[in-house]
Amino acid sequence: MITLAFDTCLDKMYAVIKKDGQILSSRVVENKDNKYHSAFLISTLQEIMSKNNIKPQDIDLIAVNIGPGSFTGIRACVTVARVMAQQLNCRAVGVSSLEILSKISDKNPLVALDARKNCAYLYCEGEIKGAVPLEEVKNIISSGEYTVITDDKLKPELGGISYQEGAYPLGEILANLAEQKDDEGNWRKLKPLYIQPPPMGA
Repeated sequence: MITLAFDTCLDKMYAVIKKDGQILSSRVVENKDNKYHSAFLISTLQEIMSKNNIKPQDIDLIAVNIGPGSFTGIRACVTVARVMAQQLNCRAVGVSSLEILSKISDKNPLVALDARKNCAYLYCEGEIKGAVPLEEVKNIISSGEYTVITDDKLKPELGGISYQEGAYPLGEILANLAEQKDDEGNWRKLKPLYIQPPPMGA
């Protein structure tokens, strides 16, 4: 099986080709020259496929991050995946950035990413909890039961590990998680994951 995985939702772009359990290529692209990394998605995918003698029609599974994250990045990821899967008649599976980041640690991970409006996108106990007020997140963390995984913005408040500070193989994690999903991978069902913060005063 050949899996093509890509992610433009987070602070860098991740692109991976995996064949029969082996990573053939793994690329990380950062924003440069005032251009979003999502602008380099198609050229990066073409490059890694060409380098590994993989033709588009060889792909069995397309794996993408569906968010939360950059609004532009989520739309780019999902749109490219849907078009490719439709044209190639292959499976397309979406994985949440929260689930991807939870695999940084196997010690009871809690993922909290900045959702603005004094909230965090929260993932713990293997579930997406939504956009939760920061005070509530801090109360959960105060139990001391979790390994906290967050971003640079929230780390000063929440502590733990910022995924932005480490060289984690997030593209490879995405590919692995997508291959484990039992859903059929119908590209028509692939949609962005937009989580709205609660209304002010709620």
